Amino acid sequence: MPPRLRGKWALGITPRNFTWIIKDKLAVCERPGGYGENHRRVRRQEEIIWIRENGFGCIISIIPAPHNLHNYEELGVNYRHRPFSAADDQNLWLSHFYRELRELINAGTKIVIHGEEVGDRLIGIMGGYIRWSGLVPDESQAIAITERIAGRQLDPWARQLILTTPRLL
Repeated sequence: MPPRLRGKWALGITPRNFTWIIKDKLAVCERPGGYGENHRRVRRQEEIIWIRENGFGCIISIIPAPHNLHNYEELGVNYRHRPFSAADDQNLWLSHFYRELRELINAGTKIVIHGEEVGDRLIGIMGGYIRWSGLVPDESQAIAITERIAGRQLDPWARQLILTTPRLL
């Protein structure tokens, strides 16, 4: 069992760009600790502690590389690595990923998903999920809601993903 911290460190810090997709069920954030030159080991630990202390039952990494996954285990956080790259069959990957998310959510698991950053790729995948799952079946509404969540207009790739997700098995 991971050591319990005391004082101001006990609750950790909120991951950067933490955003709820489905309130109290599904969220996204930047890779804990940041990425590239901005990555900081101590920040990574503090953000993982925050995830654990806020009742998230699973963190899912979609970045292609398995960097720092062992830190989740060391700090007592369940994780899954579901790498997504341009080389993947997008429809096959999304079909498996969305079914897995639905199973976790239906089981009552609170989930946080991260890419390197919270960009159009990750937000588009989440917009596709809210449409695929039937939460927002209308394509225009799904795009508008996803853009509201993101706080910006989505790029063409993300919009197209939201438009095509109902065809996934």
